[in-house]
Amino acid sequence: MSTGPAPHRVRTVVVLGLLSTFGPLSLDLYLPSLPHLATDLATSTSAAQLSITACLVGLATGQLIGGPLSDRFGRKRPLVVGLLGYLLATVGCAFAPSITALVLVRLVQGLAGATGLVVSRAIARDLFGGRELITVFARLTLVSGLAPVVAPVLGGQLARVMSWRGVFGVLAGFGVLLLVAGTFGLAESLPTERRSTGGLAAVGRSFRGLLADRLFVGLVLAAGLAIASMFAYISGATFVLQEIYGLSPQGFSFVFGANSIGLMIMSQLGGRLGRRLAPGRVLAAGLTVNLAGALGLAVAVLTGAPLPVLVVSLFVMVSAVGLVLPTAMGLALADYPHVAGAASALIGLGQYVIGGLVAPLVGIAGEDTAIPLGLVALGCSLGGSLVFWAVTRPALRRRHAAG
Repeated sequence: MSTGPAPHRVRTVVVLGLLSTFGPLSLDLYLPSLPHLATDLATSTSAAQLSITACLVGLATGQLIGGPLSDRFGRKRPLVVGLLGYLLATVGCAFAPSITALVLVRLVQGLAGATGLVVSRAIARDLFGGRELITVFARLTLVSGLAPVVAPVLGGQLARVMSWRGVFGVLAGFGVLLLVAGTFGLAESLPTERRSTGGLAAVGRSFRGLLADRLFVGLVLAAGLAIASMFAYISGATFVLQEIYGLSPQGFSFVFGANSIGLMIMSQLGGRLGRRLAPGRVLAAGLTVNLAGALGLAVAVLTGAPLPVLVVSLFVMVSAVGLVLPTAMGLALADYPHVAGAASALIGLGQYVIGGLVAPLVGIAGEDTAIPLGLVALGCSLGGSLVFWAVTRPALRRRHAAG
């Protein structure tokens, strides 16, 4: 289904793309201010980092709440309530009197912000279908892919002219922008007759049905594992590239930005390929390229290869996620227009849970070796490919055979 005239479609995709930036902006914008935050609140660095963990937990679990609610009450009301809650929680962060209060409010911020993540995917499924849905998800990846590039740089500049509380004030301003965009830039996309009924029992049935679908689970796991290779990179790249390979902060920013741009370019390539090739073939290609990059990374760290080999391998591995993510989401949501919110919730939860479990493993051997990064990334990429060939591809063939 199309949204109608081109201007309306563009506006919808832009707003949905903005809603999908909740995660990186909420997590990355204030990272440069974290040391000042710890000093100001008279707490340890590890305690200050709990504010990151709290937001991550909220972003993951909040999708399990926001998704089913959007299936029950429509997309608009839960979205606006979530956006308002995010705005209020962000203001609360700016005025938090202690680290305990900040961690609690950051949890609420993540819970509320998760609504934007899960509902944006559900709205896309309401309005688009088939290969067009994959193209739209590719456009959303283009918009949301800018956030990890812009947020750390902007956060670093903001930290030079204002306190960490001021950075949360800027984030609150972003919340106001999203609230206005979500309220006035999006129409209700789920008609009353298509909404789910039955309360918690119906939600449980929806989740059980999704988890019993081998194709859906295979897509979530294959994509989640491939994306986890990128989580491993994000978690370990700072100390590997700067502390072990001696890259300057400016050089690191260049590598980080180049990888993000590669991801965005590949997402647009995936959208174009999705119109001409079977989505399963595009997904297989993305997973294969991701595995090739991870293999190159593992070989580089195990053999002590020079920095250019490592950087190229990282670029290939991360960029390939741009092929994997929109294609897998489009395929996973294709059969579930009636419970797109619940399906979107499980997709998002899978990404955050797998990524969250993987990230700490990168530093398991300390900061003097890059080997864990290479092995963890390779394990994730290899796992994603194995799931695809063992579970996802046979299920896709059965879907096509069934008509």
